[in-house]
Amino acid sequence: MKPLLEVCVDDAEGLRQAVLGGADRIELCSSLESGGLTPSRGLMELAIRGPIPVHALIRPRVGNFRYGTEETAVMLADIRSAREAGLAGVVIGASRTDGSLDGDLLRALLSAADGMDVTLHRAFDVAPDLAVALDHAISLGFRRILTSGGARHAESGREMLRKLAAQGAGRVSIMPGGGIRPENAADFLSLPGIHELHASCSAPVAVDAGLVAFGFEAPSRRQTDGDTVRRLKQVMVAASGA
Repeated sequence: MKPLLEVCVDDAEGLRQAVLGGADRIELCSSLESGGLTPSRGLMELAIRGPIPVHALIRPRVGNFRYGTEETAVMLADIRSAREAGLAGVVIGASRTDGSLDGDLLRALLSAADGMDVTLHRAFDVAPDLAVALDHAISLGFRRILTSGGARHAESGREMLRKLAAQGAGRVSIMPGGGIRPENAADFLSLPGIHELHASCSAPVAVDAGLVAFGFEAPSRRQTDGDTVRRLKQVMVAASGA
């Protein structure tokens, strides 16, 4: 199967670099330094002008994935915005107090996204039993799960990723994410059943010391880098023999 590269971006320049580098799909966010939050409607409308599918991350705040009534309303409204903007899909997740998937809330979000391509995000990784969570996600109707294998970085979760891909074979796509780079991409694609990878493809950029002093910019910052996207995609194509 032809390998697919999804690149997460959080601004207009990142979007441009991802497309120029040859990404196959965009996960559109804001605030990637916080793990990614829901993008603005304006960024959604810009992204849809591009040549590749765009999925919006639906995450209303930093922190855990347990959401109350008001936050649920925000997420449902954001899914409507993504649909109205013309995006191909959304990326969602929700947990119960013990970290297990919140099936009731996920069913509501999936209903709102009916007809769109939907990915379960790394809320999956905090579940107490990933094998159980995998079967639960499939029963809810998910056909793709973004996961690091329950580890901080995908490299540490490689063995779990292998097990998840085997367990979900023919039922769901396991898409490794979290520290995917040109240097390790081939290793993940060597796992049976893995054909999609998720990466930021970012590189450090210069910051303005004056803006840092005012608190308008962080002391360090990374930006989606088109050359890194290109190198990662080349490695993926070579590894697959495509």
